[in-house]
Amino acid sequence: MNGIWHYMERDMTKWLRGRVAVISILVMPAAWLVFVGLALPVSFTGNYLDFITPGILVMTMLASSMQGGALLMFDKILGFLNKFLALPTPREDILFGKIVFITIRGVLQSTIILAIAVLIGATVLAPLQYVLIYLILILFGVLLSGLATTLALYAGDHDTYAAINTMISMPLFFTSSALMPYSVMPAWLRALASVNPLSFAIDAIRSVGAGSVPVLQIGVLALLGLLVIVLCMRVFRRLTV
Repeated sequence: MNGIWHYMERDMTKWLRGRVAVISILVMPAAWLVFVGLALPVSFTGNYLDFITPGILVMTMLASSMQGGALLMFDKILGFLNKFLALPTPREDILFGKIVFITIRGVLQSTIILAIAVLIGATVLAPLQYVLIYLILILFGVLLSGLATTLALYAGDHDTYAAINTMISMPLFFTSSALMPYSVMPAWLRALASVNPLSFAIDAIRSVGAGSVPVLQIGVLALLGLLVIVLCMRVFRRLTV
């Protein structure tokens, strides 16, 4: 745990020193929440702000996770990763340190978005419901940050990783249930959304808001996260830079 802590602390310190980076990643989710959640006239749901907030929370975790993969890519390009791999700490500590940092950062950013949603009119939930929402966001963050960190190992430069980020993030978001319910989707979009990991997280948060415990979605996210972590560990054990 000592190695994981120090790797996480290094990235956290660097992130907190970059004030522009801390604020900039919140601009897009906050804009979606305000300008879409409040301004868009929608007839298929009573309170569209309550409907879209889970999607924006998951979008925030997605953006944070995919951006976090660039941290390892820069370590590789700048030569730090070679030095980390030569240290006596297990290689998996690098992976877990990144995942812990990226997940914590995403949760902090999601908390700000959640506070904004409540301030502009979203329904205030019970404390236990917020605990379940954070559990879902953490599971989703672990899943995406593990995937992003592993993809970054194979990206040759920043432009390549930025292209990979765009190719993954935007299709995932727009083929999820973030913006509209399944009932109004065309058949082809409904089929894609029903197997989209973002939809699992979004639907789970909506179920929590409706007063139920989404055991199935939580279980699926936990299983997917476990599989990704196992795959990432195998990649790191064989890693040569």
